[in-house]
Amino acid sequence: MAAQEILTIIIIGLAAGALSGLVGIGGGIILVPALVYFLHYNQHQAQGTSLGVLTFPVVILAFIAYYRDGQKTGNPIDFRIIALLAIGFIVGAYIGGNAAVKIEKDMLRKIFGVILLYTAFKMLSWDVMIVRWVKSLF
Repeated sequence: MAAQEILTIIIIGLAAGALSGLVGIGGGIILVPALVYFLHYNQHQAQGTSLGVLTFPVVILAFIAYYRDGQKTGNPIDFRIIALLAIGFIVGAYIGGNAAVKIEKDMLRKIFGVILLYTAFKMLSWDVMIVRWVKSLF
């Protein structure tokens, strides 16, 4: 690997790690698009790489920070919820992974983009603003 490529990969990793620790995002929202646009991965490669990076050892340090803060503030993380989510996540990831590899890469990229767009609309409350605007017209 060339030095520029190594530096690009490290910067992508730093950005994804910092955002993951800060607001709980990183894999899908940062890593996948970065791998597609900067390293020219196809959608399948990017998603698989993102999943590989987000394994337990990577996220443990951010989890510990949230766990300790929860203990201090009286808002502890509930391990029962983690276990139940993990069961669903494991099964869902298996089903989703098997489905994703059967979908053509350009279509998968479009599906990914629509999900990101929908998430942005919801997080920014643009859906509520649009509904209010439409109601104000009538």
